[in-house]
Amino acid sequence: MKITDHIKNAAGKTLFSFEIVPPVKGKSIDELYANIDPLMEFKPPFIDVTTSREEVVYTQKSGLYEKKITRMRPGTVGICASIKHRYNVDTVPHVLCGGFTQEETEYMLIDLQYLGIDNLMALRGDSMRDEAYFVPTSGGHPYAVDLVRQIDQLNRGQFLHDQPQAPLATPFCIGVAGYPEKHMEAPSMASDLKRLKEKVDAGADYVVTQMFFDNSKYFAFVESARAMGIDVPIIPGIKPLAVHRHLSILPQVFKIDLPQDLVDAVESAKDNAGIKQVGIEWAIAQSKELKEAGVPVLHYYSMGKSENIAQIASALF
Repeated sequence: MKITDHIKNAAGKTLFSFEIVPPVKGKSIDELYANIDPLMEFKPPFIDVTTSREEVVYTQKSGLYEKKITRMRPGTVGICASIKHRYNVDTVPHVLCGGFTQEETEYMLIDLQYLGIDNLMALRGDSMRDEAYFVPTSGGHPYAVDLVRQIDQLNRGQFLHDQPQAPLATPFCIGVAGYPEKHMEAPSMASDLKRLKEKVDAGADYVVTQMFFDNSKYFAFVESARAMGIDVPIIPGIKPLAVHRHLSILPQVFKIDLPQDLVDAVESAKDNAGIKQVGIEWAIAQSKELKEAGVPVLHYYSMGKSENIAQIASALF
């Protein structure tokens, strides 16, 4: 079932969902199941599965270092199929521009169609670790809006190099990212919202936001988006802060602000267990306010850890 249909069928009730990261190659999928199992009691209608682009690794050989390209977390499509089969839940693979050609993207979309996976997130993806800025893959898309257009065209029966065919019997439901505190590369919030409007106009069906810790940022973002004519569901993304280093890592990586009350609470905690509890309580308070405001879904970034997400969900669902 499409995400938008899940939201429609909920008739105003806020749904619970979460996002997982595929295990590093060589790890067992059972570890992933062990983190999913405790969250299934909260009846998520869908689970997101991230995709990691290729990475640069250096191997030493005869005293010299050799640069190689590899994928450390492959298997997004296979994991989606496995989760869908094991839990009878919809899965949402993340489809990236970075690291994939347009042909590779089309092959992935066809695989998803065969597997009965109807939803996906269309994302540009991050730059490689040895690149200061995002560099498009040769033959790939430079921006998420271009990826959305390709998916929308495939929905209509237009493949890359073939004559137009009949539209897909079940078109993909396309999700895109939104940034309540603007994308780190956007020159202004207005410019960032303009880019989001372009993605929706190109065929995006819903938006999931980057993490934020101040709900006023989300509410202002939604109000501004609606004023621009963006009328698709906007799902808030929540990440519970868990360790002290998140105070520096999260602002550095995601270019977000942390409320001073949260910073003070973390710095007053005696140990990591106390910090984790601060993060849980903050996320619960965030989630309760968002739920009371009638958000369609509360979407949690689990990052492979389910214990804190389970505690948060148990207070709300």
